[in-house]
Amino acid sequence: MNRYVGGVFWKRIKGSEFDATRSDYEPTVTVVIPLFNEGEGVYHTVLSVLAQDYPPEKLNVTVVDDCSKDGSYEWACKAAATCPSRVTVMRNPHNMGKRKGINRAVRKASSEIIVSVDSDVIVDSQAVRRLVARFVRDEIAAVGGRVIASNANDNWLTRMQAIKYFFGYEYLKNLERAFASVMCLSGCLTAYRRHVLLELEPILERRSVLGIAIKYGEDRFLTRQIVKAGYQTVLTLEAVCWTVVPTTLTKYFSQQLRWRRSNLIDFCCGLSHAWRLHPVIGLHYLSQFAMLVLYPVAIVEMVTAWRFWELAAFHVAVLAVFGAIYWQGTRELPESMRVHPGWFLSMSFVMPVTYLLFTPLALFTLDSSSWETRGHAPAPDVPLEEAEPAKGAEPRKPALVEKTAA
Repeated sequence: MNRYVGGVFWKRIKGSEFDATRSDYEPTVTVVIPLFNEGEGVYHTVLSVLAQDYPPEKLNVTVVDDCSKDGSYEWACKAAATCPSRVTVMRNPHNMGKRKGINRAVRKASSEIIVSVDSDVIVDSQAVRRLVARFVRDEIAAVGGRVIASNANDNWLTRMQAIKYFFGYEYLKNLERAFASVMCLSGCLTAYRRHVLLELEPILERRSVLGIAIKYGEDRFLTRQIVKAGYQTVLTLEAVCWTVVPTTLTKYFSQQLRWRRSNLIDFCCGLSHAWRLHPVIGLHYLSQFAMLVLYPVAIVEMVTAWRFWELAAFHVAVLAVFGAIYWQGTRELPESMRVHPGWFLSMSFVMPVTYLLFTPLALFTLDSSSWETRGHAPAPDVPLEEAEPAKGAEPRKPALVEKTAA
């Protein structure tokens, strides 16, 4: 009710204010790309940022390599060489995690707006312009964009995720958007006011659980801290990027486990100040937390009562309705940009499994410090001989990188 009925209701109530824009704002922008074991993908990410429909003199790029063990650093330098005056490649002195790497880039930047872009993302040429156009009030500290699966038609799993992403942006955040309190903005594509990031840096740098530094869930944590500090967060579907979604259950489950840890920690920590949110958003926040915790209990209760097939039938019926909504909402798109709605029925199996297994597993592995993205293992936390190369530097030979990492 909150996410679908309530979200649509408030979207209609807000009308033109729901996604307000301004045309007189063209600030300086630094696009920060945190990098870890992405390989050739980061090269294409940088090129897509350089192709933005935005004044070149007002937009630059900083890539922050977190001690990648593959050829990511070389690919980043190759991209920098195409436009050395606008692209800087930094390398962390040791494996620091995504958030601390971004913080380094923010400190060195001088632009008014920081745009975070993941290293496996292709950014639409209008994305930056459309993001900055949503800073219509000084209170707005962050503006998120829309993420679309670029490999949607690879297999059944990617097709399911493509539909899941559709609902995630078309419906699930509408209620939060209506009150300018979006509680999670994706690091795939989000713009921030730099002074707000600097203001929150001490909090972001010290994030830990029971004294153990946490490197996952940084996007959700940052967004919540922005809202907690009294700022507004919004999201627009007009700023678009494409990302590669997991193609195997192993990678997908790894991603879901990392996200589940993030959800558990942030919902628990957010209870201390949820009462300061708008009452509608506060209730919405608490209901999401309740579902996260109680849904696995409901599954266990149904299974132990020998009512599994009743539960499965309910899921299939609901997902069939969602599939029809997806078909209606995407029927005018080219075939390459949509998938058959029937693939969403696979969620009737995937959703109970992820909630039933990963909620308790996440609870007992909250101290994990791995990036755990796209199957990458964490890099060794050791100093490097060359912590930060020159602006637009040529790539080093792979053999030298291997020797340095060793």
